[in-house]
Order: sequence, then C-alpha cells, then structure tokens
Amino acid sequence: MNDRILRHILLPALAPILFLVIATTPVDVLGCRNRGLLAIAIVLLSVIAGLGLAVAGVRGRMRGDPAANWWATSALILAVPAVLLILFA
Repeated sequence: MNDRILRHILLPALAPILFLVIATTPVDVLGCRNRGLLAIAIVLLSVIAGLGLAVAGVRGRMRGDPAANWWATSALILAVPAVLLILFA
C-alpha cells in the first residue's frame, strides 16, 4: 500500500509543487522569461504524463483491474499544474 501511495500520489504531486515554487519565485531570481519557460515546461511535461496515465487507467478499467483508480488519481494530480497555469495567467 505504501508503494502505491508513493508512486501514485507523492511522485505526481511533485509537479504541482514544483510549478508553485517556480510561480512564486521572485522575478529578480530567475527573470520573467525564464520563469515562464520553466512553468510552461513543467505544465507540458505533467500534461503529457497525465495523458499517458489516463490511458493506462482506462485500459486497466476496461480489463477490470482494481488498480485503475490509482492511475486515474495520478492523472488528476498531474492536471493540477495546467489548471494553475490557466488561473495564474
């Protein structure tokens, strides 16, 4: 159970945390362009990973795999940076 929480909750939660760290970093530290490029890169990678995990979850659900809900949870967590980018922009 702990391995699932680590893989499906804590590791995907690093993307929103990293996005928030970049978004709240002062402009003097990284500059506007670098902050924006880093934020977009994080969002792009998390969306691509989230789509892959969503596909894995759908495939698992079609097979009747009870672990499919963990993949869906990971996909939802990885969607958070994209939502935050829309809200902050």
